[in-house]
Order: sequence, then structure tokens, then C-alpha cells
Amino acid sequence: MTAKKPKGEVHEVINALEHLSAQNGSRADVVQNKRDCFQKLIRYMTQGIDMSAAFVPATKCVALSKHDLPLKKMLYLYLRTAAKQNSTVALLVVQTLLNDCKDLDPTIRGLAVRSMCSLRVPELMENVFQAVDAGLRDTHPYVREAAVMGVLKCHHQDAAGVRMRGLLERVETLLGSDTDPQVVANCLYVMQQVGMLEGRITRQLVVSLLNHIKAFSDWAQCFVLELVARYQPASEEERFDILEVLDFGLNHNNSAVVMATAKLFLHYTLNFSHQHQQVLETVKDPLQTLIQGREPEVVWAVLSNFLVLAQRYPLVFSQLYPEFFCRYEDPSYLKRLKIDVLIAIADQTNAYEIAEEMTQYVKDSDEDLARAAIRSVGQIALKVPDVNGILDRLLLFLGYEKDYVTAETLVQMTDVLRRYPDAAAACVESVAAIPEEAIVEPEARAAYLWVIGEYGAQIQDAPYVLEGFSDNFGEVEPVVKLALLTACMKLFFKRPPETRHALGAALAAGVADPAQEVHDKALLYYRLLQHSVGAAQQVVDVPRPAVTSFADAQSAETQDRIFDELNTLSVVYRAPANTFIDAD
Repeated sequence: MTAKKPKGEVHEVINALEHLSAQNGSRADVVQNKRDCFQKLIRYMTQGIDMSAAFVPATKCVALSKHDLPLKKMLYLYLRTAAKQNSTVALLVVQTLLNDCKDLDPTIRGLAVRSMCSLRVPELMENVFQAVDAGLRDTHPYVREAAVMGVLKCHHQDAAGVRMRGLLERVETLLGSDTDPQVVANCLYVMQQVGMLEGRITRQLVVSLLNHIKAFSDWAQCFVLELVARYQPASEEERFDILEVLDFGLNHNNSAVVMATAKLFLHYTLNFSHQHQQVLETVKDPLQTLIQGREPEVVWAVLSNFLVLAQRYPLVFSQLYPEFFCRYEDPSYLKRLKIDVLIAIADQTNAYEIAEEMTQYVKDSDEDLARAAIRSVGQIALKVPDVNGILDRLLLFLGYEKDYVTAETLVQMTDVLRRYPDAAAACVESVAAIPEEAIVEPEARAAYLWVIGEYGAQIQDAPYVLEGFSDNFGEVEPVVKLALLTACMKLFFKRPPETRHALGAALAAGVADPAQEVHDKALLYYRLLQHSVGAAQQVVDVPRPAVTSFADAQSAETQDRIFDELNTLSVVYRAPANTFIDAD
């Protein structure tokens, strides 16, 4: 039964196509039935069923409604797939497409050329080259557009054949002679993809493109702007002329054009500080308009680029902070990105207001958002230490009866204490008052133990807290064991008699622990103590300078490279392109 099912589906479609072919092809209900039948045909193909047997009734059915473009497009999709599934049908498919390449309707000619180039059957490349060559000479721009892109598809399949027939040279000729903007844009794209534009972005080409920039489609305008951004003007006057011509792009209704224009303006004025500052002020309003949009995906893309600018020029955008407060209807990914922007532009003038807003997010039912809000308050506390009330917000979070709030706050608190040891007087007592059972996450327990070990001299019950952890050493995670070993060592040098039991139990359990890093650390501490307690103290418990930067912070060089690659995937991944794109 299972083996015969595909055959039944094939016959079902064939019978339906033959029945529809016998009806009046101009009636609206018949045309709709044909479309429904072709959708079923394509659905079966998508499921992996070989539908090549339906070739004859399918082509016959469409021939009677040849002016119905949706039906024609579905036929071409079927033909491309059928040619790959069945080599005996491939020649019939090619002949059908070649005939359509000579149709009187330019739309059908263009669709036929596009379909020919998408066959991807090596044995048929000669026929594909024939269709592309004719398409490049066609009198209608739509056909030439399809043929130019077809050259690129052919180049991917048979680069040597494309070079031998001089198709790339034909594309280059069209670039300089064709009057249709979209054909020109396609020529530029093809030449860039095959590496022919290197060293060819001349003043003559740039002037020609800028003279027709408004005639290009939105996609083409973005591409042209990217190319112009790579051109180095010969003089300051030429640079001003280019910026003046492209000024319209900042008020374009397409966000991609706005971002491409902003990138060009920023890069063209990068070495001229006064003009660069003017450009930043100029792009502020267009970016603000896009950020206030109602399409979250577009807003997220714009904000990803804006974050790069905010990190580089925080003072320019610091007074825009209310624009980045989260709206109730914002999706979670957009809220988290807005929080990152708020961290970037936080300074002494707005830090308290931002921290106050973050406090509201901590109460949100979305755990990820609440954690991001706590992290933001911690990072603002690191960034703007002189503003009163920021550290108080973190201490306030410790009183919330939510495990994840306590956990995230403890982790942030340790970073603040590493950066500002003098804040210990205000923080340690609150940390020590947290019930142990309220700290359930491994990272939070490790942070808690770090505070106990570092500031245990100020905490009355510190040795007994460590003793409780040491007695349950085998039940905790490796990251907690490592923190416990260090905490016991540090507190031992401050309060030896009280901590001796906890340290002995932790070292004994650590040396026998199956985790290699725990075993090694416990053995190191044991041998240091065995050699000399004084020497061990000089290694483990020496005064350390305050931490000025953390390992997860991006270097200035990395930020500069991401800025150079503005409006690309680099801003999404927050990393230079060479870290996620294979050069080969």
C-alpha cells in the first residue's frame, strides 16, 4: 500500500490537469482550479515525489492559459524540478523554455531565461548559454535584467564556459551602455560577485551612478551607496558634492537606504572631526524616526547599528535615552537590545533615570528581561560610580523574593566590588544576610563565596558558612567547589582558628574530587600550605589593585572594525566579519 501511494498521487494530478485542459481556459473559476492543481503538484514535489510524468498535461494545461503569470511561474518551478528529477524529461523542459524565450511577451521571455539559468543540469549548460546570450541582446530591459543575473548563475555552475563565451565582458559593456537603471544595478552586482569591480570604481562610474541614483530601486540604491562608500574622493569639494547629492537618502522611506546613506556620510567625514560631529547630529533625527517604527524586525536592525554608534559616541546620543525605554508591546529581543543601548549612553546626566527604569523591568514576569535589567544596573554602576542611588538599586534587588533576581544580583555585586573595593562597607552586610537556601544557582553561589572569602573579616559567621559548604563539598557544582577552596584559603589567613576545620574538609574533599580542575587547585593549595603558610598567603591573599576592565569588554580595535562594517551582519553578531565569514 505504501509503495503505491506516490503513483496514486501522480495519477491524481495528471487526471486533474487533463480534465482542466479540456475546459474553457479563460473562465475565472477554471483558472483558479488550475492554480490550485499546480499548488498540489508543487506540494507533492516538495515532499520528494517524482512528478515528472505530469510534464505533458502540465505544459498543455498552461498553454491554454498562457497569459496567467502566476500559473506560468508555477509551471516554471515545476519544470526546473522535473528536469533535475528525470533526465529523460530534461530535454523536453529545455525545449519548452527555449520556445518561451522567443515569446512576444517580454515578461514570459524574462521568466523563461531566469528558469533556464536555474536548471542546474550540467548536460544542458550549452542551451542555457544560448538563452542567456539572446537575453543580453533583448530589446526589453526586464529580459536583460534576468539575463544579467543569469550570467552570475552560469558563472557559479561553469565559470570556464562563461569566460570562453565572453559573457562577463558583455555584462561590463551593458554597465556602460544600458539606459535602464535596474539593468545597470544588476551588472554592478554581478561584477562585484565575480571580483571584477576591484580597482574599477572610478570617478566616471561614481558620477554616472549618482546622476541616476533616484531612478534605481531601493535595493539598487543601497548597493550603489555601498559602492560609492568605497570610493575615495580626490578633493574636499568632490566629497561635499557627493554628500550633497546623497542627502535625500537620510529622509528616504526605506530604512535600508537611510542606513546605507548614514554609513556613507559617517565614513566620508571620519577624518574631519567638525564635519563628522555635524553628520552625527544630522543622522540623529532619521535614526530616531526609524527607532520609533512599529515593525519590530526593522527597529531591531536599526537599533543594532545604532548600538555601534552609541558605544562610539555616547555623549551625542545621551539625551535620547527616553526613546529607548521599553514599550509594553515590544518583543523580548527588542527590549534586551534597548537595554544594551541604554547602558552604552548612560552617563552622569541620565544614569539615575535609567537605573530607575531598569528597576521596573526587574519586576517583569519575563525572567530573561529581569536578568538583563539587573545586569544593566550593575554595568551602569561600574560605568558611572559617582551617581548616588545606583548601588542602592542592586542592594534593593537582594530583598526580592525571586531566586533568579538574587542570583543575578550577587554576580553583578562581585563585579562592582572588584572594581570599587571601597563599596564593601555598604554591600557586604546585605550579602551576608542572604539565607543560603535562597542562593540556588551555581554562579550565584560562587559569587557569594567570593564575597565571604574576600570580606570574611567583616562577617561574623563567615567561617561557619564555609564550614557548611565544606561539609557538603561533594554535592555542589565544580564552579562552586573552586570558589569554596579559594574562599577557605583567604579566610584562613584572616581568621585561622575558626576556619581551620572548613579549610581541612575542603582540601581533603578537593584532592579526592573527580573533576580535574578542582583536584589540581586543592592539591596546589595543600602543597603551598605544606611548604609555608606565609608563602601560601603571599600567593593567595595578596592585595590586588581594583579591576579597571573586564575580559568580556570589547577592545577599541574590535569596535573600530565593527564601525567600519556598519550596516552589515557584523553589527548583528557584534564581531568583525573575519570572525564568522570564511575568507575562502
